[in-house]
Amino acid sequence: MKYTRLCVFLAALTLAITACVNLSKIVIHNFDLTNVADGVYRGQSKVGPVRVTLDVEVKDRTITAIDLIQHFNGLGKKAEAIIPTVIEAQSLEVDVVSGATGSSKAILQSIENALK
Repeated sequence: MKYTRLCVFLAALTLAITACVNLSKIVIHNFDLTNVADGVYRGQSKVGPVRVTLDVEVKDRTITAIDLIQHFNGLGKKAEAIIPTVIEAQSLEVDVVSGATGSSKAILQSIENALK
């Protein structure tokens, strides 16, 4: 019973902290792969309580893989579905995952940071 209350409290606290972050102020810039050499690039981001670390693999000016190393996400795990969308589109100009906007933006920002 105490464990359930603790989980509910932590979920509510995470939601409250995330709500305090103005997600509309987080601007994601698309990338230009023409000057990115083949290789694996690490990117990190923190958006409110959400923390993301990932590796982006580039080959022949194309993102071939994105490996999620860490995603401390509270309730935003479903945002991880954005990764294949980015690879398919070869762009960060993709829709965020509804209900997981903070995590979606943190993942996109991490990809952007990796490719800078």
